[in-house]
Amino acid sequence: MLDYHFAIANDKITGACHASLVPLLKYCFGCPGWIASRYFRTIPLLLVVVMAELGQSATNYEAEVWSLEKAYWEYVKVNDLEKYRALWHEDFLGWPFISSAPVRKDHITDWITANTSKGIKLESYSIEQLAIQVTGDIAINHYRIKANWATSHKAEARTDALRITHTWTRTNETWQIIGGMSAPVNADGK
Repeated sequence: MLDYHFAIANDKITGACHASLVPLLKYCFGCPGWIASRYFRTIPLLLVVVMAELGQSATNYEAEVWSLEKAYWEYVKVNDLEKYRALWHEDFLGWPFISSAPVRKDHITDWITANTSKGIKLESYSIEQLAIQVTGDIAINHYRIKANWATSHKAEARTDALRITHTWTRTNETWQIIGGMSAPVNADGK
């Protein structure tokens, strides 16, 4: 059934454009009419296949980036600073809510060590994904997080509720954070 509908759609697209493009192909490339006609009939099929692949890639990339965001918080929770740093691009520039000015990668773990040096660690968290957009090798991800911090004696130290934006870049098939910003949620928790 799908093949039948695709064939009809393909014939309509091909038929509508055939009259104008075949003469152009004949003129520009010196193709006989029957070669130009057959060549042109494959273009809509190729476009459909390429567009489907691009759409699927964007969806897969969104899932990859979201998975890395969740890994980010797991690394914070277990205090794995090496894996945490690996998520960040060498050219990172961002503005965490705890900093009075933007920071580069060499200061990206400062907020974690500021907590752990006081005996405070991430006990639990919940993430609410709000929006993600992948365009080429760039992904922008917006989410809210509620992070519960506790002392080594399991006494609650504080709860942070934040809005976070991370910009990811894909380099050598690996996604890394190249920019970001965080801020406390508003009075409504949004």
